[in-house]
Parts: sequence; structure tokens; C-alpha cells
Amino acid sequence: MKKQIATNAAPKAVGPYSQAVAAGDFLFASGQIPLDPATGEIVEGGIEAQAERVFLNLKAVLNEAGLDFSDVVSATVYLVDINDFATVNTIYSTHFTGEILPARCAFQVAALPKQAKLEISCVAYRG
Repeated sequence: MKKQIATNAAPKAVGPYSQAVAAGDFLFASGQIPLDPATGEIVEGGIEAQAERVFLNLKAVLNEAGLDFSDVVSATVYLVDINDFATVNTIYSTHFTGEILPARCAFQVAALPKQAKLEISCVAYRG
């Protein structure tokens, strides 16, 4: 059985998709870009501000499903500029801590919606 997960604490979907879908013991969270859920606009500031907003958005979606970052088993990081990898990685490491870290891939893309500098999606497991 699958269930849609939605929260006002994260930006509404900007297309025909769900913020997340729970399927069995797994949660598939759609990619989050650095939109402020209150305004629907990209947060001001550089890659640091955008990364922090993305993690706040992901946290809100995970929390709505009764999960947190420790439940994430896989993450995908999309960067418009791969040179931002080190900065994003530093911020990433403050949210993903513990003995077992998620599997991850990160790569550069040509563009992201609303000219965001990054997007992160993840899969969590309710073990």
C-alpha cells in the first residue's frame, strides 16, 4: 500500500508529483529545492543558505512521515555547479551523522527549477 505524504512546513509541489510517497517501510521523498514554504520563492543568499533551506524542507517532509535524517538510506544531490560540492558536503555532514550514513550520489546538472543551485532527494526506511 502506498500513501501520499504532504506538509505545509515544506514547499508545495511545483508540478504533478507528491512531496513524498510512503510505500511499505520505505519513504521516497521528492527532490527539494531551496524554496521558502511561506513565500514559494528561492531563499536569498548563496549556496550555504540554499543548502540549509533544502535540509529544512527535507526534514519537514521526513518529520511528517514520522521519520528523520537517521532513517535516510539513500540521498541524491543535484548541483548546478559541481564546485559547490565541498560547501554542500560540509552542510550535508551536519544533518547526516551517526554510524551508518546514507548511500549517496552527487552530480552536476545543467539547470534546476526556478534557477535553484541545488536539489536533494532521498529514500528513508522505517525499519
